[in-house]
Amino acid sequence: MAQVSLEGIRKVYPNGFRAVQTTSFTIQDGEFVVLVGPSGCGKSTLLRMIAGLEEITEGVLKIGDRVVNDVDPADRDIAMVFQNYALYPHMTVRKNIGYGLKNRGTPAAAIDAKVQDAARMLNLTEYLDRKPAQLSGGQRQRVAMGRAVVRDPALFLFDEPLSNLDAKLRNQMRIEIKALQRRLGTTAVYVTHDQVEAMTMADRIIVLNEGRIEQIGTPSEIYHNPASTFVASFMGAPPMNLIKAELDQQSVRINGCRDLIHAPQSFDGPVTLGIRPEDVEVDEQGLVSFHVDILEELGAHRLLHGRIANQPFSVMLGKDDAAQVGETKINLKPEALRLFDRETGLRL
Repeated sequence: MAQVSLEGIRKVYPNGFRAVQTTSFTIQDGEFVVLVGPSGCGKSTLLRMIAGLEEITEGVLKIGDRVVNDVDPADRDIAMVFQNYALYPHMTVRKNIGYGLKNRGTPAAAIDAKVQDAARMLNLTEYLDRKPAQLSGGQRQRVAMGRAVVRDPALFLFDEPLSNLDAKLRNQMRIEIKALQRRLGTTAVYVTHDQVEAMTMADRIIVLNEGRIEQIGTPSEIYHNPASTFVASFMGAPPMNLIKAELDQQSVRINGCRDLIHAPQSFDGPVTLGIRPEDVEVDEQGLVSFHVDILEELGAHRLLHGRIANQPFSVMLGKDDAAQVGETKINLKPEALRLFDRETGLRL
């Protein structure tokens, strides 16, 4: 296990493109950290710099107490699991898992023992003599993980490992990956564009946007207290409602309603108001008019999609709560409201 420290890390390609802007953070020993963001935000580039597959333009990268900027990937004591599994099709599962150990000159008896242990841990024992073509997608992903586990590395790196799996299998595999990391206690960095994966797997989440860090925090912090409108709209399914409002005499006004929440005394004027769909109550005596366009049944709950003052808005209700298409009234829970600067998008 190892702590990972990034101190002023930056990546600029020869053509001038800034893939990762100046970034500093520390991943604690044994922590599971998820890098999340849309395509092109720099998360995979950041992971590849940690792995040694991308040159660092500026800054210092430490794994444990060792500066590894100029250390080859093979000497960084890491194990990486890729999106495409990277298995050798002509080798059996047994040989795929043990291949890295064999290259390092590990004795055959030690390789066999480690492979057997990993196979038991990942429920692959009965598949050791099969080849990758004879396995399902989930089983191939377990083989890739097994190859990483037998290395007993200081650091696991996962680069969107579940993207090729169907939704049901992704759910199962993310539970297995998290359980495995907990069991081994190995520090892990996991890259994904799927905010559900990030929320369910991470000890801490790092949200990236256009090469810069928007927010670092626990899943609960990221969800309930987003630092910007980008984080608010990207994290959460469904995302946070974001609607235009005005601050007037230290209270928020939406479509003629007042006193929904007290505003910061140092700010006055146009803002963006954010609230999660589950923090809205349908109430015939409510303060805000809401026109419901679509009612979406999701089993355990239902979503109402519509408009407030011609702005898109969603409400989450329990499965037994009454709802119908058309005009209704709602109340916004004052303690759940979040205010953002209309121009910068940053939370006030």
